[in-house]
Amino acid sequence: MIRIGILVSPQFQLLSLAMVTVFEYTNQSREQPLYSVALLSEQGGPVMSSSGLEVSTAAFGEGRYDTLIVAGGDDSAIGSPALIDYLRRSASHTRRLGGPCTGAFNLAEAGLLDGRRATTHWFHAISMRHQYPQVKLREDSIFIEDGGIWTSAGATACIDLALAFVEGDAGAEMARLVAKKLVVYHRRQGGQSQHSALLEMAPRTDRIQKALAYAKRNLHQRLSVEELAEAVHLSPRQFSRAFTDETGMTPAKAVERLRMETARLMVESSTVPIETVARDTGFGDPDRMRRAFLRAYGQAPQMIRRAAAA
Repeated sequence: MIRIGILVSPQFQLLSLAMVTVFEYTNQSREQPLYSVALLSEQGGPVMSSSGLEVSTAAFGEGRYDTLIVAGGDDSAIGSPALIDYLRRSASHTRRLGGPCTGAFNLAEAGLLDGRRATTHWFHAISMRHQYPQVKLREDSIFIEDGGIWTSAGATACIDLALAFVEGDAGAEMARLVAKKLVVYHRRQGGQSQHSALLEMAPRTDRIQKALAYAKRNLHQRLSVEELAEAVHLSPRQFSRAFTDETGMTPAKAVERLRMETARLMVESSTVPIETVARDTGFGDPDRMRRAFLRAYGQAPQMIRRAAAA
Protein backbone atom coordinates (compact mmCIF):
# COMPACT_ATOMS: atom_id res chain seq x y z
CA MET A 1 0.00 0.00 0.00
CA ILE A 2 1.41 3.37 -1.04
CA ARG A 3 0.77 5.95 1.68
CA ILE A 4 0.09 9.46 0.38
CA GLY A 5 -0.13 12.50 2.63
CA ILE A 6 -1.58 15.75 1.30
CA LEU A 7 -0.58 18.77 3.37
CA VAL A 8 -3.08 21.61 3.56
CA SER A 9 -2.90 25.04 5.17
CA PRO A 10 -5.70 27.58 5.75
CA GLN A 11 -6.95 29.09 2.46
CA PHE A 12 -5.68 26.17 0.36
CA GLN A 13 -7.27 25.75 -3.07
CA LEU A 14 -9.93 23.04 -2.96
CA LEU A 15 -9.24 22.04 -6.56
CA SER A 16 -5.87 20.67 -5.40
CA LEU A 17 -7.79 17.80 -3.83
CA ALA A 18 -8.89 16.62 -7.29
CA MET A 19 -5.78 14.47 -7.00
CA VAL A 20 -7.59 12.38 -4.38
CA THR A 21 -10.13 11.24 -6.98
CA VAL A 22 -7.30 10.04 -9.25
CA PHE A 23 -6.02 7.80 -6.45
CA GLU A 24 -9.58 6.72 -5.54
CA TYR A 25 -10.35 5.64 -9.11
CA THR A 26 -7.05 3.78 -9.28
CA ASN A 27 -8.02 1.80 -6.19
CA GLN A 28 -11.45 1.06 -7.68
CA SER A 29 -9.83 -0.23 -10.88
CA ARG A 30 -7.71 -2.87 -9.15
CA GLU A 31 -8.42 -6.07 -7.28
CA GLN A 32 -6.47 -4.71 -4.32
CA PRO A 33 -6.25 -1.00 -3.40
CA LEU A 34 -2.92 0.60 -4.22
CA TYR A 35 -3.16 3.88 -2.30
CA SER A 36 -4.15 5.14 1.10
CA VAL A 37 -4.59 8.91 1.26
CA ALA A 38 -4.58 11.17 4.32
CA LEU A 39 -5.20 14.91 4.56
CA LEU A 40 -2.67 16.46 6.94
CA SER A 41 -2.15 19.80 8.66
CA GLU A 42 -0.01 21.14 11.48
CA GLN A 43 -2.65 20.96 14.23
CA GLY A 44 -5.11 18.51 12.68
CA GLY A 45 -8.86 19.11 12.76
CA PRO A 46 -10.88 21.24 10.31
CA VAL A 47 -8.99 23.45 7.83
CA MET A 48 -10.77 26.14 5.83
CA SER A 49 -10.21 26.28 2.07
CA SER A 50 -10.18 29.50 0.04
CA SER A 51 -13.75 28.74 -1.08
CA GLY A 52 -15.02 28.65 2.50
CA LEU A 53 -15.45 24.87 2.64
CA GLU A 54 -13.71 22.96 5.43
CA VAL A 55 -11.94 19.61 5.29
CA SER A 56 -11.05 17.34 8.18
CA THR A 57 -7.34 16.64 8.67
CA ALA A 58 -4.96 14.70 10.89
CA ALA A 59 -1.87 16.31 12.44
CA PHE A 60 1.20 15.50 10.35
CA GLY A 61 3.31 14.59 13.41
CA GLU A 62 6.03 12.01 12.83
CA GLY A 63 4.16 9.71 10.44
CA ARG A 64 6.05 8.51 7.38
CA TYR A 65 4.63 8.57 3.87
CA ASP A 66 5.78 7.26 0.52
CA THR A 67 4.52 10.47 -1.12
CA LEU A 68 3.94 13.91 0.38
CA ILE A 69 2.08 16.58 -1.58
CA VAL A 70 1.70 20.23 -0.54
CA ALA A 71 -1.63 21.63 -1.73
CA GLY A 72 -1.48 25.04 -3.40
CA GLY A 73 -3.55 28.13 -2.72
CA ASP A 74 -4.89 31.13 -4.59
CA ASP A 75 -1.75 33.08 -3.72
CA SER A 76 1.89 32.22 -3.09
CA ALA A 77 1.72 32.39 0.72
CA ILE A 78 4.08 30.03 2.52
CA GLY A 79 2.83 27.54 5.12
CA SER A 80 3.79 27.68 8.77
CA PRO A 81 7.42 27.24 9.90
CA ALA A 82 6.40 23.84 11.30
CA LEU A 83 5.16 22.72 7.87
CA ILE A 84 8.39 23.87 6.20
CA ASP A 85 10.44 22.05 8.83
CA TYR A 86 8.32 18.92 8.35
CA LEU A 87 9.08 19.00 4.61
CA ARG A 88 12.80 19.32 5.26
CA ARG A 89 12.79 16.42 7.73
CA SER A 90 10.66 14.25 5.47
CA ALA A 91 12.75 14.75 2.33
CA SER A 92 15.37 12.19 3.40
CA HIS A 93 12.92 9.29 3.73
CA THR A 94 10.06 10.20 1.37
CA ARG A 95 10.19 8.69 -2.12
CA ARG A 96 8.22 11.49 -3.75
CA LEU A 97 7.51 15.09 -2.85
CA GLY A 98 4.92 17.06 -4.80
CA GLY A 99 4.04 20.72 -5.04
CA PRO A 100 1.11 21.39 -7.38
CA CYS A 101 0.46 25.05 -8.22
CA THR A 102 1.77 27.36 -5.46
CA GLY A 103 2.53 24.35 -3.27
CA ALA A 104 5.90 24.58 -5.03
CA PHE A 105 6.66 27.73 -3.01
CA ASN A 106 6.70 25.63 0.15
CA LEU A 107 9.18 23.19 -1.38
CA ALA A 108 11.33 26.15 -2.47
CA GLU A 109 11.13 27.72 1.00
CA ALA A 110 12.35 24.43 2.47
CA GLY A 111 15.36 24.57 0.12
CA LEU A 112 14.28 21.39 -1.64
CA LEU A 113 14.15 22.98 -5.10
CA ASP A 114 17.61 24.57 -4.95
CA GLY A 115 19.36 23.78 -8.22
CA ARG A 116 16.41 21.73 -9.45
CA ARG A 117 14.05 22.24 -12.36
CA ALA A 118 10.54 23.13 -11.25
CA THR A 119 7.33 24.81 -12.40
CA THR A 120 4.36 26.57 -10.85
CA HIS A 121 1.22 28.42 -11.92
CA TRP A 122 2.20 30.85 -14.68
CA PHE A 123 0.59 33.75 -12.77
CA HIS A 124 3.04 33.31 -9.87
CA ALA A 125 6.15 32.56 -11.93
CA ILE A 126 7.60 36.08 -11.58
CA SER A 127 7.24 35.91 -7.80
CA MET A 128 9.02 32.57 -7.65
CA ARG A 129 11.87 33.81 -9.82
CA HIS A 130 12.27 36.82 -7.55
CA GLN A 131 11.98 34.97 -4.24
CA TYR A 132 13.90 31.82 -5.18
CA PRO A 133 16.45 32.60 -7.90
CA GLN A 134 18.25 29.32 -7.17
CA VAL A 135 15.29 27.36 -8.61
CA LYS A 136 15.58 26.46 -12.30
CA LEU A 137 12.05 27.58 -13.09
CA ARG A 138 10.30 26.29 -16.21
CA GLU A 139 7.03 28.21 -15.99
CA ASP A 140 5.72 26.98 -19.35
CA SER A 141 5.46 23.31 -18.30
CA ILE A 142 2.45 21.37 -17.04
CA PHE A 143 4.58 19.40 -14.58
CA ILE A 144 8.23 18.58 -13.97
CA GLU A 145 10.06 15.90 -11.99
CA ASP A 146 13.63 16.38 -10.82
CA GLY A 147 15.23 13.99 -8.37
CA GLY A 148 11.96 12.67 -6.95
CA ILE A 149 10.49 16.15 -6.45
CA TRP A 150 7.47 16.93 -8.59
CA THR A 151 5.91 20.33 -9.26
CA SER A 152 3.04 21.29 -11.52
CA ALA A 153 1.14 24.21 -12.94
CA GLY A 154 -2.08 25.41 -11.34
CA ALA A 155 -5.73 24.38 -11.41
CA THR A 156 -6.39 21.10 -13.25
CA ALA A 157 -2.67 20.39 -13.78
CA CYS A 158 -2.75 18.60 -10.42
CA ILE A 159 -4.75 15.87 -12.20
CA ASP A 160 -1.98 15.46 -14.78
CA LEU A 161 0.53 15.24 -11.93
CA ALA A 162 -1.49 12.57 -10.10
CA LEU A 163 -1.93 10.58 -13.31
CA ALA A 164 1.84 10.69 -13.78
CA PHE A 165 2.19 9.19 -10.28
CA VAL A 166 -0.28 6.43 -11.21
CA GLU A 167 1.59 5.72 -14.44
CA GLY A 168 4.82 5.34 -12.49
CA ASP A 169 3.21 3.15 -9.82
CA ALA A 170 0.77 1.03 -11.82
CA GLY A 171 1.66 1.47 -15.50
CA ALA A 172 0.52 3.52 -18.47
CA GLU A 173 -2.58 1.40 -19.11
CA MET A 174 -3.91 2.06 -15.62
CA ALA A 175 -3.24 5.79 -15.98
CA ARG A 176 -5.17 5.80 -19.28
CA LEU A 177 -8.08 3.91 -17.69
CA VAL A 178 -8.30 6.36 -14.78
CA ALA A 179 -8.09 9.34 -17.15
CA LYS A 180 -10.96 7.84 -19.17
CA LYS A 181 -13.06 7.41 -16.01
CA LEU A 182 -12.38 11.04 -15.14
CA VAL A 183 -13.44 12.05 -18.67
CA VAL A 184 -10.02 13.56 -19.17
CA TYR A 185 -9.19 13.60 -22.89
CA HIS A 186 -5.65 12.41 -22.19
CA ARG A 187 -2.88 12.94 -19.67
CA ARG A 188 -0.95 15.96 -20.84
CA GLN A 189 2.79 15.51 -21.11
CA GLY A 190 4.85 17.31 -18.49
CA GLY A 191 6.61 19.58 -20.95
CA GLN A 192 3.44 20.71 -22.68
CA SER A 193 2.77 24.43 -22.49
CA GLN A 194 0.41 25.80 -19.83
CA HIS A 195 -1.09 28.12 -22.44
CA SER A 196 -3.13 27.64 -25.57
CA ALA A 197 -2.17 30.14 -28.24
CA LEU A 198 -5.72 30.32 -29.62
CA LEU A 199 -7.24 30.84 -26.17
CA GLU A 200 -4.67 33.41 -25.14
CA MET A 201 -5.18 35.55 -28.24
CA ALA A 202 -8.98 35.54 -27.70
CA PRO A 203 -10.08 37.68 -30.66
CA ARG A 204 -13.38 39.51 -30.30
CA THR A 205 -14.79 39.37 -33.83
CA ASP A 206 -15.77 36.45 -36.02
CA ARG A 207 -13.47 37.58 -38.81
CA ILE A 208 -10.30 37.41 -36.74
CA GLN A 209 -11.44 34.14 -35.17
CA LYS A 210 -11.95 32.73 -38.67
CA ALA A 211 -8.49 33.95 -39.69
CA LEU A 212 -6.90 32.10 -36.77
CA ALA A 213 -8.92 28.97 -37.49
CA TYR A 214 -7.84 29.17 -41.14
CA ALA A 215 -4.21 29.51 -40.06
CA LYS A 216 -4.53 26.53 -37.69
CA ARG A 217 -5.89 24.36 -40.52
CA ASN A 218 -3.21 25.44 -42.98
CA LEU A 219 0.01 25.62 -40.99
CA HIS A 220 1.81 23.66 -43.71
CA GLN A 221 1.43 26.70 -46.00
CA ARG A 222 3.42 29.97 -45.92
CA LEU A 223 0.42 31.95 -44.55
CA SER A 224 1.26 35.48 -45.60
CA VAL A 225 -0.75 38.47 -44.38
CA GLU A 226 -2.27 38.71 -47.86
CA GLU A 227 -3.48 35.09 -47.73
CA LEU A 228 -5.01 35.47 -44.26
CA ALA A 229 -6.66 38.75 -45.23
CA GLU A 230 -8.13 37.20 -48.37
CA ALA A 231 -9.55 34.29 -46.32
CA VAL A 232 -11.68 36.74 -44.30
CA HIS A 233 -12.39 39.21 -47.14
CA LEU A 234 -10.38 42.16 -45.84
CA SER A 235 -7.58 44.18 -47.37
CA PRO A 236 -4.12 43.34 -45.96
CA ARG A 237 -3.93 46.75 -44.30
CA GLN A 238 -7.37 46.47 -42.68
CA PHE A 239 -6.66 42.92 -41.60
CA SER A 240 -3.28 43.68 -40.01
CA ARG A 241 -4.67 46.62 -38.06
CA ALA A 242 -7.74 44.71 -36.83
CA PHE A 243 -5.72 41.61 -35.99
CA THR A 244 -3.17 43.51 -33.91
CA ASP A 245 -5.89 45.48 -32.13
CA GLU A 246 -7.76 42.34 -31.12
CA THR A 247 -4.93 39.95 -30.28
CA GLY A 248 -2.10 42.23 -29.21
CA MET A 249 0.32 40.77 -31.74
CA THR A 250 0.99 40.84 -35.46
CA PRO A 251 -0.36 38.13 -37.76
CA ALA A 252 3.19 36.85 -38.34
CA LYS A 253 3.81 36.48 -34.60
CA ALA A 254 0.49 34.72 -34.10
CA VAL A 255 1.21 32.24 -36.89
CA GLU A 256 4.63 31.56 -35.37
CA ARG A 257 3.02 30.78 -31.99
CA LEU A 258 0.51 28.45 -33.61
CA ARG A 259 3.31 26.66 -35.46
CA MET A 260 5.32 26.27 -32.24
CA GLU A 261 2.37 25.01 -30.19
CA THR A 262 1.30 22.47 -32.82
CA ALA A 263 4.85 21.29 -33.49
CA ARG A 264 5.59 20.77 -29.80
CA LEU A 265 2.39 18.79 -29.28
CA MET A 266 3.26 16.56 -32.27
CA VAL A 267 6.81 16.07 -30.99
CA GLU A 268 5.63 15.15 -27.49
CA SER A 269 2.64 12.95 -28.27
CA SER A 270 3.56 11.09 -31.45
CA THR A 271 6.36 9.18 -33.14
CA VAL A 272 6.06 11.17 -36.37
CA PRO A 273 9.58 11.89 -37.70
CA ILE A 274 10.91 15.34 -36.84
CA GLU A 275 11.27 16.08 -40.55
CA THR A 276 7.55 15.41 -41.05
CA VAL A 277 6.62 17.61 -38.07
CA ALA A 278 8.69 20.46 -39.52
CA ARG A 279 7.03 20.08 -42.92
CA ASP A 280 3.46 19.75 -41.63
CA THR A 281 3.71 22.77 -39.31
CA GLY A 282 5.23 25.09 -41.89
CA PHE A 283 8.82 25.27 -40.65
CA GLY A 284 9.97 23.63 -43.85
CA ASP A 285 13.20 22.05 -42.67
CA PRO A 286 14.13 20.49 -39.30
CA ASP A 287 17.03 22.85 -38.69
CA ARG A 288 14.78 25.90 -38.82
CA MET A 289 12.36 24.25 -36.41
CA ARG A 290 15.24 23.27 -34.12
CA ARG A 291 16.43 26.89 -33.92
CA ALA A 292 12.87 28.04 -33.12
CA PHE A 293 12.56 25.43 -30.36
CA LEU A 294 15.87 26.45 -28.83
CA ARG A 295 14.75 30.10 -28.76
CA ALA A 296 11.33 29.32 -27.29
CA TYR A 297 11.97 26.34 -25.02
CA GLY A 298 15.74 26.12 -24.57
CA GLN A 299 15.64 22.54 -25.89
CA ALA A 300 15.81 20.88 -29.29
CA PRO A 301 12.79 18.86 -30.51
CA GLN A 302 14.63 15.56 -30.01
CA MET A 303 15.34 16.40 -26.36
CA ILE A 304 11.69 17.33 -25.74
CA ARG A 305 10.57 14.05 -27.34
CA ARG A 306 12.96 12.02 -25.17
CA ALA A 307 11.76 13.82 -22.03
CA ALA A 308 8.10 13.19 -22.94
CA ALA A 309 8.80 9.51 -23.58
CA ALA A 310 10.60 9.20 -20.24
